[in-house]
Amino acid sequence: MKSVIYCRVSTEKETQETSLLRQEEELLEFAKLNNYEVEKVFIDQHSGYDIEREGLLDLLDYIKENDIKAVFVQDETRIGRGNGRMAVLHLLQKTNTSIYTLQDKGVINLNEMDSMLLEILALVEEYQRKLHNAKIRRGMKKAVSQGYRPEKNLKTKGNPEGRERIDVPLEEVVRLRNAGLTYEEISMTLKGLGFNISKATVHRRYIEYIETHGVK
Repeated sequence: MKSVIYCRVSTEKETQETSLLRQEEELLEFAKLNNYEVEKVFIDQHSGYDIEREGLLDLLDYIKENDIKAVFVQDETRIGRGNGRMAVLHLLQKTNTSIYTLQDKGVINLNEMDSMLLEILALVEEYQRKLHNAKIRRGMKKAVSQGYRPEKNLKTKGNPEGRERIDVPLEEVVRLRNAGLTYEEISMTLKGLGFNISKATVHRRYIEYIETHGVK
């Protein structure tokens, strides 16, 4: 199984480089003992309270893009401290990535409070997704009730290559706005059709149309 190693010290002092080397050596051996193949090692010389760490950000991207199953760290404080630590734990939980620590001699042993917070974060995110989808359905329903027919109005539908479409169907924005939909409802409706357009973009493009065509 594929894994990565994350090493961190809090300062850029030369004396800390020895600690980084020791962490890497110990974690390589630790990963081997747990039958994991180490794909890459990520290193930071930065405070654990700061989440804007180059090594950490690269690690999170790498995990997402390469189906990494585990992260090996010296102890949980290497991941981060304070609220930043919980944010990273939550992101790793979302990608189903196990965290192994030398301190725990295996999978990270979270205390009861940390486990409860992660459960709450996951629950809140799930309901945010449900609310987002509900807004899309409501916007579409309202548009259709006003006579909007996306299969007739849009020349192209969906994107077989899976890339986000950056063009804005201005005619549809105007049509939906004239049908009485709010900017947010228009944004949600178009997102449901594959157009990743924010409420602010819808508003800006509509105002530009009004000013260009002299419509009041």
